[in-house]
Amino acid sequence: MKSQEFSFRSRIKSFRFAMEGIGSFFQREHNAWLHFMATIAVITLTALVGVTKNELLALVFAIGFVWVAEMFNTCIERVMDFVSDQRHAEIKFIKDLAAGAVLVSAVTALAVGAIVFIPKLF
Repeated sequence: MKSQEFSFRSRIKSFRFAMEGIGSFFQREHNAWLHFMATIAVITLTALVGVTKNELLALVFAIGFVWVAEMFNTCIERVMDFVSDQRHAEIKFIKDLAAGAVLVSAVTALAVGAIVFIPKLF
């Protein structure tokens, strides 16, 4: 299969598709708004208490980790719903595992936030 040549136009299209995906994520998923509010809260707290460059880096990665996990979880759930509208034990396992990944990412982010903010607040 012949690969296409690099094109700025196709890169811009790809970027536009990605932005449309993010927009759809916010329109269709209430969890996106919960994560958005948590992100705003962390950014606000960061500005109020002041953090080091390394702490900021850890917070940015933790926030990104949760966002990516939630987006992949949404994709997996949608694909599984598309594959079958009936209940299957394996589909339940797949969806539960994806949701578990989001929980792990959120707990990890919470731990990072606690490590960064608790000493500054107390």
